[in-house]
Amino acid sequence: MLKLIDNPPEWPNGARCAVCFAFDLDAESLLHLYYPEDSRRRITLSSALRYGPNVAVPRLVRIWNHFGIRQTVFVPGWCVETYPHAIEHLAEAGHEIGHHGWLHERVNSLAPADEAKVMRAGIKAIEKVTGKRPAGYRCPSGAFSPATLDLLLDEGFSYDASLAGDDVPYLIENDRGSIIELPSDHALDDWPQYMNSRDFNHMLPIQSPAQAMAVFRAEFDAAWSGGGLWSSVWHPFLSGRPARAQAMVDLLEYMTSKGGVWFATMEEIGNHIRGLMDRGEWTPRRERLPFWEQPVPQIARPIV
Repeated sequence: MLKLIDNPPEWPNGARCAVCFAFDLDAESLLHLYYPEDSRRRITLSSALRYGPNVAVPRLVRIWNHFGIRQTVFVPGWCVETYPHAIEHLAEAGHEIGHHGWLHERVNSLAPADEAKVMRAGIKAIEKVTGKRPAGYRCPSGAFSPATLDLLLDEGFSYDASLAGDDVPYLIENDRGSIIELPSDHALDDWPQYMNSRDFNHMLPIQSPAQAMAVFRAEFDAAWSGGGLWSSVWHPFLSGRPARAQAMVDLLEYMTSKGGVWFATMEEIGNHIRGLMDRGEWTPRRERLPFWEQPVPQIARPIV
């Protein structure tokens, strides 16, 4: 059989692939970030975003408990403080709480000192509610900055889940050290499938759950065939709605029936990869950051 995924690691118990239904619990962080002076008037948008911690999270916990799996939810620190009941519910059920900024800031638009402030505020919020430091980080909006890797190393994170540079875990590194990268891809994001909002200037047609799941299932089949990592970028207020949640149940049943799937938190996946590396059983590909130190000269420019 033709193998399309290079250098897949060995997964536990002979599994064919690793799967994490990783969610981003953003709640109203985006509302307050983009409309700081006008958030009080956007009540309809706020109600839709609040659906995530108030209604969707209990539904997700019920689904994951039914299948006997533990998964990962990345949460901005402000959301942790604002909706502690949702975070406690997830943590008590054994699910991982990962770091996702403070107010969903695009940190590549911040000064390094401000990015560090955001990073530490998020850590403190998660520690306060869960009793432990977050092991992993997913950069809001994928806005990884030139300073992010140094901050992750400084704060002792064990993995990052922000980038999209491979089909299996790999290492990102600089002169100061390296960290395990657990990549995903925009094809595994529910935002382009379900999100339609004038407030966020995102007006793509809403896809049916069946159409969305066709994409997610195809990505899973490819990961399963090649030994890859299937890790979603889903949002409770989108994928936690009843029809979409039912489609997720159907997808989980399909994955389970196919067999050879290791359902795990991102922290568990990162720890497994670290163990393979420490024992000399697998060598990941490495990428050095930053990719470009200086702007690339252009020999021709468009006419303005």
